[in-house]
Amino acid sequence: MTELLSNPVKHYDWGSRTAIAALTGRPTPSPEPEAEMWLGAHPSGPSLLAGRGVTLDQAIAADPEGELGGQTVARFGARLPYLLKLIAVGRVLSLQVHPSAEQAEAGHARGAYVDAYPKPELVCALTPFSGLAGFRAPGEAARLLQALALPELQPVVDLLEAGEAAGALRLLLEWPDRKALVESVVAAAGPLGHDLVLHLAEQYPDDPAVLAPLLMNRHDLKPGEALFLGAGVLHCYLSGFGVEIMGGSDNVLRAGLTPKPIDVDELLQITDFAAQPLRVEPVDGLYTVPVPEFALGRAQGPDDTLEGGVPRVFVCVEGEVTVDGRTLRAGESAFVPGSQGAFEVRGPGTVFWAQPSRVAGVPAAEPECR
Repeated sequence: MTELLSNPVKHYDWGSRTAIAALTGRPTPSPEPEAEMWLGAHPSGPSLLAGRGVTLDQAIAADPEGELGGQTVARFGARLPYLLKLIAVGRVLSLQVHPSAEQAEAGHARGAYVDAYPKPELVCALTPFSGLAGFRAPGEAARLLQALALPELQPVVDLLEAGEAAGALRLLLEWPDRKALVESVVAAAGPLGHDLVLHLAEQYPDDPAVLAPLLMNRHDLKPGEALFLGAGVLHCYLSGFGVEIMGGSDNVLRAGLTPKPIDVDELLQITDFAAQPLRVEPVDGLYTVPVPEFALGRAQGPDDTLEGGVPRVFVCVEGEVTVDGRTLRAGESAFVPGSQGAFEVRGPGTVFWAQPSRVAGVPAAEPECR
């Protein structure tokens, strides 16, 4: 039976005071920044099954096969393998990276990670959406830093020219007089037009990670465009409102633009300096990625029939749609259990849904970046 959801909103300081509130029909600006709405069964913020008054994780624990379907239980155990979110970026997020499945399992066993699962991510833009993800070629990054003409950065430039990106990042992360470095970077970056560097320095005046725009690739998404971030891809989001889907994990390693602690050794072990995000195009309404935990569906307008057998979380982002007879308006959501048979999605609105991926190893397009 398809059930309506009530979902928690996370009030992180980088969130927007308008995007999520406006979509869900509440007054704007909201009293606090609203960064994410979580739709799923993650224990840190499970959705509530409104008709039963129990959370989705409680319902799954009570009847795994009924809620998830036998196929999903066989693949992932008695857990929803994904977490769907609405993400509203009002200010820059921290630089971060996530471990692979093997790294997460081994790290959790030794107490380094909060759970044993990977956290791949896909973000699909609802408004223009921007982020930094993946490292530039070391030579290109070296040239951009060299143009600042700061003698103190020469050791970093030398490491990049030698192809030693990990060493260059370590040097910046462990910089002794961080505030003095950022002041010098700001003075040099302004005349060169590095506005994003200046913007980051306003928020983090003692963090060498303000150099991230010169070290990493920028990705700008139009509404409907999506970017996949696999394990080891260093990234941060800059601005925009979107739908995000990820593996059901809390494993995050931060690299800067945050007051939180940074484990430099673990970060450098996990980061893949050659890995890049992937631009993903929908095929028959489904954004399919090369991981088993999730795929993201989108329906706009024409009626559609979806096969049953897998658990799906739906969220309407525009207009009105009917999912298996349940009407969803903008900002409303529903859960369709894995025991459900085939059902229809109807109506003129736009709806996204999350489901486990049916296939693995699907290639995606190369990213467009600058």
